[in-house]
Amino acid sequence: MINEKKREFVNYLEKVIKIIEKMEIKIIDFSDRYVKVMLPKDPNINHIGTVYAGSLFSLADYSTGVLFFASFDHTRYFPVLKETSIRYSHPATTNIIAELELTTEQVEEARRIAEEKGKVDMITDIELKDEKGEICCLVHLIWQIRKIDKK
Repeated sequence: MINEKKREFVNYLEKVIKIIEKMEIKIIDFSDRYVKVMLPKDPNINHIGTVYAGSLFSLADYSTGVLFFASFDHTRYFPVLKETSIRYSHPATTNIIAELELTTEQVEEARRIAEEKGKVDMITDIELKDEKGEICCLVHLIWQIRKIDKK
């Protein structure tokens, strides 16, 4: 669920990256340090009728960005993807869900390091699941939170 207070910001996040809007990716839950994001099968079908591998990657990448906004002050920090790997375990044939969460301790530690060093790496492992709850692929991401230099 997305509370009304956060709905306007979520609408912005769903439209700010134009390809994400065209892929029809939707944020279905957005709360403090937790997000659930859905990639619909349509319009992300490939030549053999399964979900396009690039769309699955985009879901994982985008989801970490959404998690950043659910966890950090975007007026003080910004996220960038540093490194990723993806392992496809079976073809995705339904809508796909990414669910991510950070603990309060993880966020506080990341903020502390970002304040001290100007940046901090965040490691996130995501299970992209189909509608049956089966894992279609595993994505390992290293994303970085950078402090905004306000000179």
